[in-house]
Amino acid sequence: MRRMILALVFGIAAASPAAAQQSFSFHLGGFSPRSADARVPGDVLVNNLSFLAFNIKDFKSASIGGEYLVGLGDKFEGGLGVGFQTRTVPTVYLDFVNQNGREIEQDLKLRVVPFSATVRFLPLGHRDAVTPYIGAGAGVFAWRYSETGEFLATDSSIFPATFVGSGTTTGPVILGGLRAPISNWDLGFEIRYQAAKGDLPADQGFAGRQIDLGGFTYAFTANVKF
Repeated sequence: MRRMILALVFGIAAASPAAAQQSFSFHLGGFSPRSADARVPGDVLVNNLSFLAFNIKDFKSASIGGEYLVGLGDKFEGGLGVGFQTRTVPTVYLDFVNQNGREIEQDLKLRVVPFSATVRFLPLGHRDAVTPYIGAGAGVFAWRYSETGEFLATDSSIFPATFVGSGTTTGPVILGGLRAPISNWDLGFEIRYQAAKGDLPADQGFAGRQIDLGGFTYAFTANVKF
């Protein structure tokens, strides 16, 4: 996967800026994580569902980002991009409360910064009209997952703590979209799928050893050519 990413980056960088159409694309939309039955084995969120009150869909989040695009001939386009998404989900224990009757509360937080190198295929070529495209590539995902609040020990005592796992992992990216020229911009809509997983530290006591980072991003796009 790392070799694939490097090949895409060098291929895009090698395109002649003078001869290729270039643009910068902004995107704004939402990220939807993979459902509980589709997540990787040992996923911490799926395991947490057995004793904490929340849903996987609670981790839907806003997504923003930008991407440099360069034409690779008439029907292909390379892109280098970066995005940002974060979500904090409040939760409580399902079957336990404090001695005073108060809920035992925690915040589960997941932040992902995806870097991507992609190639798009434009079946109708570059033109000043509605342009559909499909593409694929590779992503590098910088992530951080934390659980902060009160927790139940094996002796039923309650203690405050923060558990944190973070890292960088790689995975495939698949996308498709449509854009149309409006004044000096190309406006459109894109769907992007990513698949990746991060390894959580064993010494933090998480309920799972992995965090699934996969899901779909649905975004409106705005491209400015230069």
